[in-house]
Amino acid sequence: MPVDLTDEQIDEFGREMDAIYHETLESRGEKDRLYILRLIRTQRAMALVGRLVIYASLFLLPAWGHALAGWPSTLIVMALGVILLGLAKILENMEIAHNVLHAQWDWMKDPEIQSNTWEWDTMSPSDRWMHSHNVVHHTWTNVLEKDLDVGYGIMRVTPHQPWKPAYLLQPVYFVLLMLLFEEGVALHEQALIDVVERKKKPKEILPLMKHIGRKVWGQVRKDYLMWPGLAALVALPISLVVPESPLTVFLLVAGANFVANIMRNIWAFVIIFCGHFPAGVYHFTQEQTEGESRGQWYLRQLLGSANITGGPLFHVMSGNLSHQIEHHLFPDLCSNRYPEVAPRVKALADRYGLPYNSAPLWRQFGTTWLNNLRLALPGGTTPPEPARA
Repeated sequence: MPVDLTDEQIDEFGREMDAIYHETLESRGEKDRLYILRLIRTQRAMALVGRLVIYASLFLLPAWGHALAGWPSTLIVMALGVILLGLAKILENMEIAHNVLHAQWDWMKDPEIQSNTWEWDTMSPSDRWMHSHNVVHHTWTNVLEKDLDVGYGIMRVTPHQPWKPAYLLQPVYFVLLMLLFEEGVALHEQALIDVVERKKKPKEILPLMKHIGRKVWGQVRKDYLMWPGLAALVALPISLVVPESPLTVFLLVAGANFVANIMRNIWAFVIIFCGHFPAGVYHFTQEQTEGESRGQWYLRQLLGSANITGGPLFHVMSGNLSHQIEHHLFPDLCSNRYPEVAPRVKALADRYGLPYNSAPLWRQFGTTWLNNLRLALPGGTTPPEPARA
């Protein structure tokens, strides 16, 4: 553990963190319940309006021949619908589903908002994500060879990882994962790595792959068949009067959904990577975590995470993962409470002489990208040691 504190100081640090956690946990109430209910209603309304605006843009296609018809007006209105739909998908994935699946809202006993029944709008099945993320990642945050999120199995994000020639292409992997983050998370499974490393046979993970495949198919069917198909179905009788192919309508709506998904993928990737891989984030070996106390676990979460500064709207759109430090410290605490907890955590870290990694988005993403480029090559330097307490 790269901290010069005595065991007694670490234990006391842990007790003070526990106090912050339990005090905030016990203060949950009606204000928090209204927050998540309003947010879900807002998100669903945005998604519906976004899809309706995409459909409305189809009445501006040039084939209609009226004064407003034309490709520029069609694409402008469709872009508005895509932005609304993309923002709705971001809200659903980041501030709603991610946090519901962390059991942050189970205390309400609302049967519609429970971690064990919520299925989110992404290709990764909720139960598989909860295992790989809640159980594995949050238990072994930034522990090499235990936390699968350290480089997601395809990138070198710390000099502690031995270099190999395949990492020369990691700037390409970085961009591809950013664009296809939904698909990447769905396939982010230890079982698949075991097959690649020949520790398991493909037939051993067939039930798992079928489970993931059903969720993937459900998402493809919804965004690229059902919604575009509905538009094409309506366009079919209209095509007898207006010379516009239902196939064109189908492809336009499918393309709009695709762009909305890409928007969500890029935003989720940027926020998550900025919370885990910018300059100053620490990584750990398994030996360093042997016999780990509660205080030491808290220290590892603090040192292995980074925050992103911003305003209230930015924090909501990031799923409050802009408070990644607080999320790693208290993963089942309601996300809307992270902004009020953050100053207390920072004050505690300062008092113990511990680093509290927080910076604007441009700085965190910039150092993440530069780190990716540097570690594609052999070598690299580890973060400086924290100040002595």
